[in-house]
Amino acid sequence: MKISTDRILTTHTGSLPRPADLVELLNVREAGDPYEKAGFDSRIRRAVSEIVKSQADVGIDIVDDGEHSKINWMAYARARLSGLEEIDSPVQFRGPTRDSRAFPGAYEDMKVMLAGRSGELVPKRKVRPKAQICSGPIKYVGQEELKMDIDNLKLALKEVGAGEGFMTAISPSNLELYYENRYYASDEEYLAALADAMSVEYKAIVDAGLLLQIDDPRMATHYNRSVDASIEDCRKFIALRVEAVNYALRGIAEDRVRFHTCYSVNVAPRVHDLELKHFVDLMLQIKASAYLIEAANPRHEHEWQIWQETRLPNGKILVPGVVSHCVQLVEHPELVAQRLVRFAEVVGRERVIAGTDCGFGTSGAGDEVHPEVAWAKLRSLVEGSRLASERLWKR
Repeated sequence: MKISTDRILTTHTGSLPRPADLVELLNVREAGDPYEKAGFDSRIRRAVSEIVKSQADVGIDIVDDGEHSKINWMAYARARLSGLEEIDSPVQFRGPTRDSRAFPGAYEDMKVMLAGRSGELVPKRKVRPKAQICSGPIKYVGQEELKMDIDNLKLALKEVGAGEGFMTAISPSNLELYYENRYYASDEEYLAALADAMSVEYKAIVDAGLLLQIDDPRMATHYNRSVDASIEDCRKFIALRVEAVNYALRGIAEDRVRFHTCYSVNVAPRVHDLELKHFVDLMLQIKASAYLIEAANPRHEHEWQIWQETRLPNGKILVPGVVSHCVQLVEHPELVAQRLVRFAEVVGRERVIAGTDCGFGTSGAGDEVHPEVAWAKLRSLVEGSRLASERLWKR
């Protein structure tokens, strides 16, 4: 994994805005409707080539495929694991959160806004969403689809001469959340089965010469979702899921792994986010070399100070978000530079890479920020990194 030896390197967390026609194709496949596979594969290959070139043109150093072959960061796994299915049943994980209880009016208004943004009418009656469940043994069956993703990204990297690429993959604990266990005898057995299955994907990505990024928002969001749990309860919950991730990473060199946790794409008040100080020690137990965290949105920007007291282990890298997915304003490059300098002065300039709080592109319901804004933010990230580098290396 590259480090910032003579300047602050730049990257992001994975998801980037998708073209409208690509979103339509992904939705057709996800719905199980018929589609022409050769044409679909060709469009995905072209989309990955285009998004890699766009990142390179902006000046991003460590790039990915924008997750352009995936319906979203999580649901893609259903096609790659046996034992998962969709049924007509209540969705267990979509209960109230601490924030939705504290701000009921705000959350109700957000539902209306999101319905309008996605071009849909606000429904007059509630439609019960279908639940995703585990109904049988979990095995990895997505080798062909994964190989196509890897081949597409490696080809695109070669086309632009990019030196380093990463690929995202969901953590076992987030699969556990979204796919309710109705087959295994215990949560621990289910989690182990998910970890065993996802280890196939993780190893294939690394064996192909790409960096692996584990996406695990549940580490940071479990507290908000678990309205009656104490912080200590949540720490015990997280500790078990840390073991599951590390089990899935067995045999993979730490310097090929990035770990990302965040507070999801919840553009909301968020006064009940679990503070980083309550789980940073557990996060650092993940067998990765780089940790991607939220550090730009107004609820978490102050948390850079944690690193004055929490020692970043030797050989580890911080990738703080210096532009945010949940703020429509485009951060000024000077602010980006100030954020990076703060981190560099605490943990060392070589141990900081500029990143984003979370992803910029989602499929289906619309982007959290408009694509034009997302790319402006990435340009600001690059320019701010240049300014920080000038100060940190005294050019």
